[in-house]
Formats: sequence, structure tokens, C-alpha cells
Amino acid sequence: MSRVLRSPRPPSANVDDTGQRAGSPGAPNGVRILFIGDLVGALGKRTLFDCLPLLRERHDPTFVVVNAENVAGGIGITPKAAKELFARGVDVITLGNHAYRRREIYPYMEEERRILRPANYLVTQPGRGACVVESESGVRLGVINLSGNLYLRAAHPAFTEIELAISGLGEVDHILVDMHAEATSEKVGLGWHLDGRVTAVVGTHTHVPTADARVLPGGTAYITDVGMTGPRGGVIGVRREQAIQSLRSQMPVRFDTSEEDPWLMGVLIASSQPLRADSIEQILMPRPEAPGDPRVAG
Repeated sequence: MSRVLRSPRPPSANVDDTGQRAGSPGAPNGVRILFIGDLVGALGKRTLFDCLPLLRERHDPTFVVVNAENVAGGIGITPKAAKELFARGVDVITLGNHAYRRREIYPYMEEERRILRPANYLVTQPGRGACVVESESGVRLGVINLSGNLYLRAAHPAFTEIELAISGLGEVDHILVDMHAEATSEKVGLGWHLDGRVTAVVGTHTHVPTADARVLPGGTAYITDVGMTGPRGGVIGVRREQAIQSLRSQMPVRFDTSEEDPWLMGVLIASSQPLRADSIEQILMPRPEAPGDPRVAG
């Protein structure tokens, strides 16, 4: 099903007493947001493409959002890779600390509003940190990409920049926040900070799925890290012998993306009212085997 991009509408009087968007009245029920964790290399992309038809058949997602900051050779993203994802029905692409590793993506990030880099980067850096997409049934989803500040280089504090990003969305039915961060404390803290004000806060970056998916008391779906879509047989995506050599020798080692044991990792967030989640379901799915496609079990 095709998706339609719309520019944010100006804020109206439909706000709560904190000044935040309360969601548009009469938003359609039965919204399902499928968020897929960090695509790693070409194998991660192929794994997504192989799994997505099955996930659409099982869950019929209203929106599909994918973090793809490692899709190009294991680091960064190219316009070609982004266009392939959009052609397969991905609605929004989020990034992270490797957003600018490929220079050819800079002008594309300025042109294509559905590819996001962290909102708490400098305004002078290419791209934008938030967008709004609209389904064919008229549901408006705001997506915000943030970077953690601990151990990662982001120009502005995530906890203050998120307020500006939310207010800039205008009238939306749901808000999804991708918090791309190293420190679990920042992710958990942001989940509690936004509880009741956004539909979901999902963590990315560590490539390891956490076991804390839940709906917080205020109605915000939360998980500390969704995990990665790519080779589980490596070390967070890298060929394991290279990663071990680097760790043992403490010397520079060329890293290549592993090709072993590909899995898709994500979450499905279901909602029946604006800015509130009913459930969050973790999805851990091995890539379907294809004829002539050799596999090595990890």
C-alpha cells in the first residue's frame, strides 16, 4: 500500500495544558507501526526485503519505519540504498551517528523529507530530524530521530531538543521517536520523560535487542534497543574473526560485514487512540531461506 507524504500542518487549539499536541480528534483506530532495527550491510537490506512481505501479511502495518544508518557496506547510507528502501514501501528512514559517513547522501537528505538524521544535530548540518507521513486512510504519523549525548557527538542535548521537535510536528495522530544512543540510561530516561506525550520511544544503535519492551503507565510504548537486522553470526554485524582479532591485538583491523545467520529484529506497536499505544510486540525473525542461498548457522 502506498503512503503519501504531507507537510506538517500548523498547530491548532488541540493542545494539553503543557502546550504539547494532544492528537487530532477522531483519528482512525487500529494503527500499527512496524519499526525495524538497524540494517547492517547489503545482507541486512536483503533480509528486510525477504521478511517484509511476510510481516505485511501477518500484521498489516499502517506504517513501516526503518533505521538504516549502517546499510551501505556496514556504515552509512547512500541515495541508491535509500531509494531501494522507499521503493519497497518503507515510509521513513531514520539514521544515527553514521549519518554523514557517505558524502553522496548529503544532497539527497536535503531533497527527501522522509530520511532523517538526529534532530539534535546542528541546523547547518545536512538534512532534518523530523517529518510527518500520512497513510491512505488519513492517519498522520510524526517521526523524530534523536542522538544520545553520552559517548556520541550530538550538538544539542536530546532532552531539550525533543521539545522543539514535537512542537514542530503540528497536528498529528501519532509520534514515534527513534533514540539512537549508546547509554541505556539516556534511552530509559527519555522513555519516562515522554510517557503519555508520544506513541512510542524506541532505542537503536547497540545492535543487541533488549528484553524490556512494554507500554509505560502513560501509554507510551518503549524498548531500550530494538536490535539489528543483519548477520547475527558476527559481532554486532562484523565478521567475528576480525572483531576478535581487533579485541585481542588492540590494533587496527579492517572490518567486513558478516554474512552468517541473518535475522530481522524489530517491534510492532499497536494503537487504538491518538498518542497512546495498546501494545508493543518484539519481532525476532530469521531470514527465510531461498533456493541456492547457502547459510551458515551462527
